[in-house]
Amino acid sequence: MDPRFAAADAAFKEKRDQEAMALLTAALSDGPGPVGAYRILATKLYSAHRYAEAEVWARKGLETAPKSIDLWNLLGVVLRRQNKLGEALAALDKAQKLDPKSLMPLINKANVYNDMRDGQRALECAQKLTRQQPKAAEHHRTMATAYRHLGQMENAAARLEVAVRLQPNAIDAWLDRASIASGLQRHEEAAKVIERALAANPGDPRLSETQSVLLRRAGRRGEAEAMLRELTSKPDAPAWAHYQLGRTLADFNRQEANPHFRRAIELAPENRRYRFALIESLERSRYGDEGANIQEGYEALLEAIKLGPPPEQDLYAARQTALRVGDYALLERLGGFKEFGRETARSGMHGPLLNQLGRVQTPEDRYEVLEQHRIWGRTIEDQVARIPIDRPPPRPKDGRIRLGFMSSDLRNHPVGYFALPLFQYIDRDRFDVYCYSFYTGQEDNTQRFIASQVKEFRWRKSISERDAAQMIADDQLDILIELGGSTHMNKLEVMAYRAAPLQASWLGYPHSAGLSTIDYIVTDPYITPKDPKLLIEKPMAMPHTWLCLGVLQFRDNHEINPLTPEERNGFVTFGTANNPHKYGPHMLRTWAKAVAATPGSRFMWVRPECGSRSFRENMLAIFAEEGVGPERVRFEAVRGAHMPFYNEIDIALDTFPLTGGTTTCETLWMGVPVVSMVGEALFERLSYSILTNAGLGDLVSDNVEDYVATAVKLAGDPARRMMLRASLRDQIKASPLYAHQQFAKDFYDLVAATVAAA
Repeated sequence: MDPRFAAADAAFKEKRDQEAMALLTAALSDGPGPVGAYRILATKLYSAHRYAEAEVWARKGLETAPKSIDLWNLLGVVLRRQNKLGEALAALDKAQKLDPKSLMPLINKANVYNDMRDGQRALECAQKLTRQQPKAAEHHRTMATAYRHLGQMENAAARLEVAVRLQPNAIDAWLDRASIASGLQRHEEAAKVIERALAANPGDPRLSETQSVLLRRAGRRGEAEAMLRELTSKPDAPAWAHYQLGRTLADFNRQEANPHFRRAIELAPENRRYRFALIESLERSRYGDEGANIQEGYEALLEAIKLGPPPEQDLYAARQTALRVGDYALLERLGGFKEFGRETARSGMHGPLLNQLGRVQTPEDRYEVLEQHRIWGRTIEDQVARIPIDRPPPRPKDGRIRLGFMSSDLRNHPVGYFALPLFQYIDRDRFDVYCYSFYTGQEDNTQRFIASQVKEFRWRKSISERDAAQMIADDQLDILIELGGSTHMNKLEVMAYRAAPLQASWLGYPHSAGLSTIDYIVTDPYITPKDPKLLIEKPMAMPHTWLCLGVLQFRDNHEINPLTPEERNGFVTFGTANNPHKYGPHMLRTWAKAVAATPGSRFMWVRPECGSRSFRENMLAIFAEEGVGPERVRFEAVRGAHMPFYNEIDIALDTFPLTGGTTTCETLWMGVPVVSMVGEALFERLSYSILTNAGLGDLVSDNVEDYVATAVKLAGDPARRMMLRASLRDQIKASPLYAHQQFAKDFYDLVAATVAAA
């Protein structure tokens, strides 16, 4: 052996790989060596995930031995790992030409084609491989992946069945087989696949973890919980068991779930998935001191990103946490407006798109966020096309309209508050009303009342989107209206199946959802954008208002202090109870400008985030930029019991571009005027509609300068504010916003006309 390589060879034999690679690198850097030395070094670097270095030495080896099939094949594999797929194919083609009988280049080409999602060429390679080696399970798995890219799920499943029969310990093949069933929303079938896999591979951790996930998806949450509780009761419980138990409990009991996430992190501190599960759960935790939960989540986020950028699937949780505390610099580092929105949409996540509305800054952004919703819609429609529902035959015409409402919020929830008049005054002469809810909590009085009023209230706590769509289709509706958007426990994806011949959105989401299968969106003369290109659906316009203040939340037992805060305190108090996902630096500075321009005034936040030290610091810092010191800012950490705090606010400043909805209605109900700004898109016009219907259209501006001027002028008009505090609630009661019976009539007339015109 060449003495230059002897030390490296000895180190490899003693399994001192890092030292051996360094010695071999140094030796080859001094001058050319045998082809085997290049192959060994490149292979070892590849195994150490040092792909760029492996590529360098594979290429150097090919300069010495350009006909080495091993090096060309290895180069192809290394290039694939760096996502240089075109170059990888070129290298593998060279290897194949050098030795047409070798299967390794063909195996690797099939993998590259699958990476490229080129199912047809991957399938051609896999078919050649299975003809050569029909008993090699991995070739059948490769073929299954190709079939999946071609959308041929049944063929893919059949090939995986062959793979696991040939090699019962092929864990990846079992997992792929279960994934296909789950992707087709056959969750029970997927769970049974894993039961078979565990019978062949008892105790395998990957299979056991997957079983817990699939039991949840199949609606067998109790079984998943029991299994995981037994595992986590043992001193040597694995980290994944604590993580999955946390996931199983989170939607029902975050107070119990969070310690399991923390334990998973203790056991596997390098696992960022566990860290972001805790971050997301803390951001959603409403128990105890919510501000402390938010603060802990934010600090956990700062620790997590020290390990690297958040994984793509966890970006939303990271951004949401940054938003909750107003860390806008971090928000920018976590992804740009366009890149984050489009990537999120392609991944099939809709929830993050709501936050995108508050990030709109330019006219172009309005159309960009619309395109992001379209991308999400196309993604979901493509998925749904693979698993269509069965269509029942048309029902005989009987002159009655079957109207469906789909929402998991037909309960003690803002959606329930605003929808209530429709159930109090159902047009029973023309309509049979059906409701569909997927709420996982307990029935409350509001849900009980709504259920008592309608023909059918189908409440399914655990059902797949496809099965929900089939259930709705079987009811043979004339029109289905979804009210939930992408809020928690709703199933917006159901609308992609077109379970009813006509479909519409209303109330729960202030923008086009993104699906081409939603035909209409309920609007009014004020929130309808002037540019029809800012909506995907057709406007289904109510004559006066798109919402009505239901008696559940908007009742007289919310007492109004007859004296304004200024009369009691000697200074004007501006304030907000709006959600921080609607905030941005420009908007906050605008609020601060209004405060700064009103001598002696204060600003008051009524939000649970006020309990977070970071939220307070970030808000104070922005206000300080405009000359408003901390002594002029008040924080009230409140959730749920916020209505009395409106008695401490003289003037509410509305958010923009995403304006208030529920918050604007609540503020006005408490006799507090709201200063707002109107824009072009629907989500910029919500408060404009509410204020105009309430007779306060003069408090709406169309630019920042007028917004500030309107706020300052109102602050200098104590007589008007005193008058509004005494009369605004009665003014609302006399307006279309509180005309419950008329609102219901208008709504049912609109639906009837829409169905008749179809």
